[in-house]
Amino acid sequence: MATRGRPRKFDREEALERAMRVFWSKTYEGTSLSDLTSAMGINTPSLYAAFGSKQELFREALAHYVENYHNGIWTGLDEAPSIFDAVRFFLTRSAEAYCMTGQPPGCMVVLGAQHSCTEDQSVPAGLSEMRKNNLLQLQARIEQAKEEGELPGDFDTAAAATMLFSMQTGMSVLARDGVCEDALLAAADQCVEAFRAMANRPR
Repeated sequence: MATRGRPRKFDREEALERAMRVFWSKTYEGTSLSDLTSAMGINTPSLYAAFGSKQELFREALAHYVENYHNGIWTGLDEAPSIFDAVRFFLTRSAEAYCMTGQPPGCMVVLGAQHSCTEDQSVPAGLSEMRKNNLLQLQARIEQAKEEGELPGDFDTAAAATMLFSMQTGMSVLARDGVCEDALLAAADQCVEAFRAMANRPR
C-alpha cells in the first residue's frame, strides 16, 4: 500500500508574493477569490484563515510590494549626491522597474485599484493617500536642494515635483500598455532636461 506524502507546509511569504502579483496584474477589483486561491495554491477557507479577508490580503500584499519593489526607487532620492542626480535616478529607475522582465509592468501603487472601485472604497482611497505622500516626499527633496543652494531661491518646488511625479505615474500607465523601456528612458531623459532648464532659466 502506497504511503501518502507529508502535506506541503504553507509558506505565508510565498503565498503573499503570489497574491501581490495577481493584484498587481489585475487590480484589486479585477481580482477574484479564485484568481487568488489558484495563484497561492490554497483554498478559500485557508485564505481567510491566513489573511482574514480579500481586503486585508491586498493591504499585506501592497506592503510587501512597497518594501520589496517600490522603496528602492524612492531611497535613491536621498542617496544621490545632487538634486539633478536624484531626479535622473528617480525617473530612470522607475522606467527600468516598470518594464522589468519577470514581473507585472507598471507600479502597483498607481495601478493597484480602480478609482471607482465598487467593492471597497478604502482600497483606492488608501492608494491615493500613498501617492499624495510620495508627491510630498519628492517635493521635500527638491525643497532641501533649494535650501542648500542647489536651486534658485525662487524655484517653484511644487510645480517641479508635480511635473516629475506626473511623469513617473504616466510611465507606469504606459508600461502597462506595452510601451518599451527604451522609450520610457528616452522620455525620462527629456524630463530631466526640462527640470534642469527650470533651474537654469534666466531670472
